[in-house]
Amino acid sequence: MAPHSPTTSNNGEVSERTSTLSQPQFLFINGKYIPSSDNETFPVRNPITGSVLYNCASASKADYETAIENAHSAYQTWSQTGPSARRRIFLKAADIMESYITGDAPEFMSQEVSATMHWVKINVFATAGLFRETASLATQIRGEIVPADRPGTTIWVERQPVGVVFAISPWNAPINLTARAIAVPLLCGNTVVLKPSEFSPKSQDLAIRALTAAGLPPGCVNVLPTSAERTPEVTELAVKHPKVLRVNFTGSDRVGRIIAGWAATCLKQCVLELGGKAPVIVFEDANIDDAVEAVVFGALAFSGQVCMSTERVILHKSISKEFKEKLLKKVETIKTGNHLEDPAVSISGLFTSAHAKRVMSFVKSAVDGGAKLLAGDLQVTGPRGTIIRPHILEHVSTNMDIAHVETFGPVMLLSEFETDDEAVASANDSDFSLCGSVFSKDTMRALDISKRLRLGACHINGPSLYVESTLPQGGTGGGSGYGRFGGMAGVEAFTEKKIITVVKPGLKLPL
Repeated sequence: MAPHSPTTSNNGEVSERTSTLSQPQFLFINGKYIPSSDNETFPVRNPITGSVLYNCASASKADYETAIENAHSAYQTWSQTGPSARRRIFLKAADIMESYITGDAPEFMSQEVSATMHWVKINVFATAGLFRETASLATQIRGEIVPADRPGTTIWVERQPVGVVFAISPWNAPINLTARAIAVPLLCGNTVVLKPSEFSPKSQDLAIRALTAAGLPPGCVNVLPTSAERTPEVTELAVKHPKVLRVNFTGSDRVGRIIAGWAATCLKQCVLELGGKAPVIVFEDANIDDAVEAVVFGALAFSGQVCMSTERVILHKSISKEFKEKLLKKVETIKTGNHLEDPAVSISGLFTSAHAKRVMSFVKSAVDGGAKLLAGDLQVTGPRGTIIRPHILEHVSTNMDIAHVETFGPVMLLSEFETDDEAVASANDSDFSLCGSVFSKDTMRALDISKRLRLGACHINGPSLYVESTLPQGGTGGGSGYGRFGGMAGVEAFTEKKIITVVKPGLKLPL
């Protein structure tokens, strides 16, 4: 079958659903959908049923070399494009993205990553918002004038694009996190080579389709899906390539450490948003109903498969009983099941059966070691064993694996404290540093506590699962990585400061 790409109307909007899930997915290099250079492919499967959805081209090292060279060539002209032209592309892409909610997005995300319609809507509309916010940054990329001690000298510091950016985006929020990986780098005048997840190439391609239909020139973004077997070698090539000058990665801390190591060998800057094990502290004066609502959403949205998901709930001893009773009652109302059979479910399958087994192994190991199971059946269900009901544990000791690893599933660990210092120590007892929450009616107390937590983001009286495209999203080191996406922090990450000086004629120097 010939390479396929969606057709667009004269005004750039997608005129109809011109693609179907069963059609093969190709590489996107220099504005064209093409097979891999050696015609290698890999199957993309439905995680719940195991059936093959389509075959996807698997990029080779030669394909990465070609894409990087094309991106480098496109950078020469794209970096000279004016801010208004870039802004128009992103504003138009936002409108196109919103149209996908009645097009391919629901089918692609449902089939590739077991997304419920709620999660599809979040992805589509958050991405449209991200494109609009990115557009607003077009004229905010500014330098500064610096006073000079030397007579006759003018100094200014200018922000310039860096060149080719290598981006790796994950499957869990496939449209939104792909857009985040490429939007600000492109807006700043860079070009991008993107490696999407092998689990969701079609969903992630929607972000590319929107920008391309909006007028993004060929070569500015190149997309190279790659099989799991080839991923290590092509990723190392791209990270170390001399024409790739920035790297951004969103994913696990295990892979993030590997990428950081490769980048360190050539002293290359990275933005790494990695894992999380978000703590939520609930003080004795908190609004318990609000805290329960936030914890359930933060822990169970998309089955807990989000880096910002609530995993640890730290309760003041005086309100622990009431909180647990209300939490268990709320969790009982959350419908779990196969979203392909029942679209009304809130929690569907995890992204692979292997991951579901891993999550359950942590839970069972904790229970065997003395943890108390408050909710859950210790079962993995579904056609291929990917569906897990919410599991809530208490009396989890610090020597248990589940106390420290990111489970990335619908699991909550409850513990108690009596003093503020105990709460802070418990929340900070983690290698992860991405985000968390504090609940108290005493806002100043909550604010003081938030300053003591080693977190990139702390939300007072709100869920841990919260971010907006204006915010500098990222961790403060350890398992959550370093560097920030979002807003002006993203601009700083994907531009370089250049010092430029101008000297009047006749400068006398002391030599």
